Amino acid sequence: MQDFRKRLLHGTIWIGASRLLVNLAGLVSTLVLARFLVPADFGLVGIALTVTAVVTSLTELSLNAALIQHPSPLDRHFDTAFTLNLLRAVILGAVIAVLAVPVARSYHDERLTQVILFVGGTTLLSGFANPKLVSFSRILQFRQDFIINVSQRIVALGVSAAIAILYRSYWALVLGNAAAQLLAVILSYVLLPYRPRFTLAGGRDLFSFSVWLSFVQVINTVNYKFDQLVIGYVLGNASLGYYAVGDNLAALATREATAPLAQTLFPGFSRLAAERSRLIAAYQRAQSLLGLIGLPFGCGFAVVAKPFVLLAMGEKWRPAILLIQLLSGIFALQTLSSTLQPLAMAMGNTRRLFHRDLINFVIRLPLLLLGIFLGGLIGIAVARCVSGVAATILNMELARRLLGVSIADQLRVNARALAGAAVMMPGVAVESLAFATPATPLGLAAQIAILVATGASLYVGVVAGLWWAAGRPDGAEREVANLLRRILGRGSFPLPPP
Repeated sequence: MQDFRKRLLHGTIWIGASRLLVNLAGLVSTLVLARFLVPADFGLVGIALTVTAVVTSLTELSLNAALIQHPSPLDRHFDTAFTLNLLRAVILGAVIAVLAVPVARSYHDERLTQVILFVGGTTLLSGFANPKLVSFSRILQFRQDFIINVSQRIVALGVSAAIAILYRSYWALVLGNAAAQLLAVILSYVLLPYRPRFTLAGGRDLFSFSVWLSFVQVINTVNYKFDQLVIGYVLGNASLGYYAVGDNLAALATREATAPLAQTLFPGFSRLAAERSRLIAAYQRAQSLLGLIGLPFGCGFAVVAKPFVLLAMGEKWRPAILLIQLLSGIFALQTLSSTLQPLAMAMGNTRRLFHRDLINFVIRLPLLLLGIFLGGLIGIAVARCVSGVAATILNMELARRLLGVSIADQLRVNARALAGAAVMMPGVAVESLAFATPATPLGLAAQIAILVATGASLYVGVVAGLWWAAGRPDGAEREVANLLRRILGRGSFPLPPP
């Protein structure tokens, strides 16, 4: 168990460093592109990417997950994965090419034809990726992911920014992604040499696990891309641009704060799947740690969204502010149950994931339609908040069925984090409302710094106080405290035993 936790820690550090650099570059890219492009450009490319994502999901094979979950994959399994991925990419490219003209006519924008054709051609590259790279994830080694992800983002940033600055064209969004995809394929073979063979000999072993994950991917893509298709069609490209950028920024804080740990959970849980008591302990520890980290980042970003958007992106993006505020809060709440997906995959219960996502779809779809027709962008954001709460409860119920851990116990391990967020959000919101929004960049930056300092003080003070009052029990707070000891030096941060 000690070795397992050590591997998880090292994997989390590599992924954390990767996510930090990737999203720093991604944030710079978004801000640069937002300055030199208009919201309609983001909406145009968003339609093309959404259509491609929906079509891609219909043939999703989830072979990487099957290779990670497999107890001992052989060369024939990797060769089968390569063969199937390549065949799938060719079929996808052809289907997307056929759809380009009809989709462009449906949205009354002929520019979509070329964009969709180019994006469809880019999908061909993904079929050549090296499937053997999952060997590193199986042993919780993520240094190679760091190299690929950081290199991709740097290349995408350079290409996109150069085209945006020089030409002010929406092609900056498309060509940057294409350059990053090409680099990823090349690096996958540089980091782990592999000569693929065309075979389907290992198909049965892989499909026995991945078939339900494929269905999950289909229903999830339709579920979470449907809103963008409807917004683009009903409200136009500009509204879709506000929505797409706002959605991405709203998820950024929570996603990047929790991704380093979350990405290690599937291979980590897979190693404990046969030991139920250890799996339960690992699940609750991960759940509480993700909540402790994700809640302040998501809720905190919601209350600083207004000065951040005005400072970083300008007045033309003001319509996205309320959208970001609403979605940031619900993304934070959903971290409380985000450990369910890797748990069910590790236990081989992918069929239950499909049933869960089907229920989510049935709940989410009518809410989204009602929201967009009654309230436009804000209506659809409110609908997503309601469906997000329902999805969180559903995830917790499924975790109860898989592990026997009640919903009350799952909430209990996050009680201090929830209390901290409940104090932090209104405290910072009141402080924000007490002062007028500054008109200068320096004033906006100062307001952000003050709000962040206030929020951090309130959250840490409440959580630490409750933890100390409870007798400093073993849990997420102790994990964070131990990490701080390593960073600050063992002698500078003494920690009493629980």
